[in-house]
Amino acid sequence: MATFRQGLEGLFARVAGRFHRAEPRLRARAYVRGLLAPLAGKNGWTLAEAAGDLTPNGMQRLLNKAAWDVDGVRDDARAYAVEHLGDADGVLVVDETGFLKKGVKSVGVQRQYSGTAGRVENCQLGVFCAYTTVKGCTLIDRELYLPKSWTADRDRCREAGVPDEVEFATKQVLAQKMLARALDAGVPARWVTADEAYGGDSKFRRWLEGRRIGYVVAVPTSAPIVAVSGSWRADQVVTDAPPEAWKRLSCGEGAKGPRLFDWAVATLPTVSDAGAGWRRWLLARRSLTRNTKGELEIAYYLCGAPNGTSDEELIRVAGARWAVEDCFQTAKTEVGLDQYQVRRYDGWYRHTTLAMLAHTYLAVTAAVSPKVLAAASFHSRSVKSSISWHT
Repeated sequence: MATFRQGLEGLFARVAGRFHRAEPRLRARAYVRGLLAPLAGKNGWTLAEAAGDLTPNGMQRLLNKAAWDVDGVRDDARAYAVEHLGDADGVLVVDETGFLKKGVKSVGVQRQYSGTAGRVENCQLGVFCAYTTVKGCTLIDRELYLPKSWTADRDRCREAGVPDEVEFATKQVLAQKMLARALDAGVPARWVTADEAYGGDSKFRRWLEGRRIGYVVAVPTSAPIVAVSGSWRADQVVTDAPPEAWKRLSCGEGAKGPRLFDWAVATLPTVSDAGAGWRRWLLARRSLTRNTKGELEIAYYLCGAPNGTSDEELIRVAGARWAVEDCFQTAKTEVGLDQYQVRRYDGWYRHTTLAMLAHTYLAVTAAVSPKVLAAASFHSRSVKSSISWHT
């Protein structure tokens, strides 16, 4: 790991050129300091008070009117993360999080499902890209999801500051945009992982294969698995897994120790659209304890990577997806990611970017004592000619 040389002042110096005047540059510095401070709440008033201001006007102006390069700050924060956390085996994780809101004025707000709340709520949804390695994890990109109810109403969009060129984009497309930015910027990553909202989209998986980056993505139980003799649902295929295919392994360290599950890996038949030197697998993760219905819960993943990728590596990447949940929790509880009081499109991006900058500073600071992911090893052999379970 590169020597940790830069403190908070060094980080501010890195992004200083993105601010065209001294006032917004100093204001942004105070804003980030406030986000990192142990304040009970982190809104315009509390951040202004922490900065010694009598009113929140200056902080509001920073988010809504001041001229500065918000995407440039994002890029600088990403470069800072790569400098200190970068690793060739890094994993890019895409996921969304909800921001509960009242009323109908906040950009992108509507009644929609929020995984954060676990139900349909009046909220905004942000799609994020996290970067995780053995050294640490942080958020490196963000996109605000605008539902069709918004993009179909251009007057409403203009009132909220949404540029006319911004059109409707699915969450999967937003994820692809962020992944493309990371890969084009040279972020050292060998893998992408995501939940079934993204992994269940075959276009998303084909896009990853087109970029030649490995993936381990969750898919629904009904995901079609194509074999030589036909197509079956993922859960139907796993039902036929022989007992010896299941191995109890850890997919990484959790808050309470190793995350142990029973895992089964099957090699899928070679298909022409995967490309030379590429292989696909079906990965199943089974819980060790039964749920309230007395059932062992099984999660399903489709994987794509170069030939020769080990089972252990697929399982490691599957476990890496939890890192984004840790990022969301830390960013919301420690640096006020969800405590903004802005309604406009540009204001959302500005607050979110500064919160990500603060979060990355915390992640890099913690990386002074990096934790190494636990690895497990086991051998595999084929037991079927079409879909081959590893035993």
